[in-house]
Amino acid sequence: MEEYLKERKSRFNGLKIKGRIIENQGLKTHNPGKSDKPDHTRDYGRKSQKVNERIARKLRQNERDEEVESVDTRDEYYTKENDFLNEMLPVLKEDIVNCNKAVMESSFVSELKKEVPETYFLQREMEEKSFDPIIIPEMQEENKLASKYQAIIASAQIEFDGETYTLAALEVKTNDKDRDTRKRAMQAYWGWYDEHAKEIGEVYDQLVQVRTRMAKKLGYENYIELGYYRMMRFDYNKNDVENYRKQVLEDVVPLDNELYARQQKRLGYDTLHAWDEKFEFTSGNPAPKYIREELVKRALKMYQELDPKTGEFFEFMTERELLDLDSKPGKAAGGYCTFIPNYQSPFIFANFNQTSHDAEVLTHEAGHAFQVYSSKDIFPIDCVWPTYESCEIHSMSMEFFTYPWMKSFFEEDVDKYYFNHLSGAVKFLPYGVLVDHFQHEVYEKPEMSCEERLATWRKLEKQYLPHKNYEGIDILEKGGWWMRQLHIFMDPFYYIDYTLAQVCALQFWARIQKNDEKAFEDYKHICKIGGTLPFRKIVKEAGLKVPFESGCLKDTVQLVREWFEKADDSQF
Repeated sequence: MEEYLKERKSRFNGLKIKGRIIENQGLKTHNPGKSDKPDHTRDYGRKSQKVNERIARKLRQNERDEEVESVDTRDEYYTKENDFLNEMLPVLKEDIVNCNKAVMESSFVSELKKEVPETYFLQREMEEKSFDPIIIPEMQEENKLASKYQAIIASAQIEFDGETYTLAALEVKTNDKDRDTRKRAMQAYWGWYDEHAKEIGEVYDQLVQVRTRMAKKLGYENYIELGYYRMMRFDYNKNDVENYRKQVLEDVVPLDNELYARQQKRLGYDTLHAWDEKFEFTSGNPAPKYIREELVKRALKMYQELDPKTGEFFEFMTERELLDLDSKPGKAAGGYCTFIPNYQSPFIFANFNQTSHDAEVLTHEAGHAFQVYSSKDIFPIDCVWPTYESCEIHSMSMEFFTYPWMKSFFEEDVDKYYFNHLSGAVKFLPYGVLVDHFQHEVYEKPEMSCEERLATWRKLEKQYLPHKNYEGIDILEKGGWWMRQLHIFMDPFYYIDYTLAQVCALQFWARIQKNDEKAFEDYKHICKIGGTLPFRKIVKEAGLKVPFESGCLKDTVQLVREWFEKADDSQF
């Protein structure tokens, strides 16, 4: 490994020197007497894009599903590459920051502000507040610890019913039709976490401490403010988030309690246990009726009929084979969408498994892909993607805009799919907020022990998810669920983004229910906007209420409740 890193560092030094050249020959040295400013700024963009893309590939590794790498994870080459990136990306970050400083210190910055989106300059502001070379050692340590957590999770080998399972594979068994199988599978799944709780807890404690040191070095009281800057929270703060959390408790949790009670009645159980939650119907959960090839063909027809622009987009994706959907040995789990700038191409990665997940990939990830396809020409590349909470509006809303075509996927089970999908959307909100609230508690009190963190999670869980019944699973009774949530380890404060976007998507759903013909036009509009505006402004451009606004959740939840009151789930 040492020899490998030595060789890679040699290559990196060449890149680092090149970065310095970019910095020294950037806008600062531009001749003000010439009229080629736009061309010169684009040249800067092309040069800096090379290093930005590499970091972007590392930083955009997470969607709601949890993935590590898109290649064969068993290949030692990629493990070494990851180790190299863990060490070198923070160093490379310094050069990227210096390049960006060269732009901001240019005599042409006032002219640049007339042509470049405001978010580019907001990014530079966040960058200045969240990075200094003095924290490079902590950033390197943070990367290594995050990779260590991933390695621990990936190493799981669990015996169950005579076979050996990974955590991801065993999780499928927790959704089995047979209740006893679900219970035993969940006990085995969380039994592994119980055995490794000390090791996982120690890794997380080290992450909390290194992030706290990072914040202290930069002059912050704790990691929370720094974490918001690193997440590019342009136009809201922790007070806004706190107010939003209160609305979730008041307006969403009661509806979710009703839905869980309804599920219990539908299943005919005296008690709804944790291992029952993902089993919605005695007849089985809805699943597409077709294999991958046919689903893609039907998705193409769907997007052609939805809108000329979505039709053009999905034809582009299929003709250029930009969908990697099949599960393969050694392929990382989960799914995501990324963008290949040199080819102006979105790319979708997923693992089809013959469940409703397959249909959701073709709508959720396609929502991301359609957005970046629509905004791909935005300059600079930094503004092609919006921030995460805005990104997820496109993906989650596309799931709802494609509802009229779901019959071609699910046939006679389409009503079951609608019920399951909509209930899943509102059930998710308290959990997503819980993840965020937990992290605020942790980073406000970094001195907490692992036992105190477990207790904190369980205390908050009883507020946001009061229905939870963990009978017979000690680690969950203690508050251990957070140990499986990758985002808590990898990307602190990245998770509430999904809930903010879900609230916006539900507002689009409500407009669809009212036959609002302008709804999809507004959706296309914010896709084309890309990352040129901050979150609040994007939401307003979509004709939606900002989730932080008082009453937003109450109004949205009421419409959802009315839909469920009319729905007849006894037929399922």
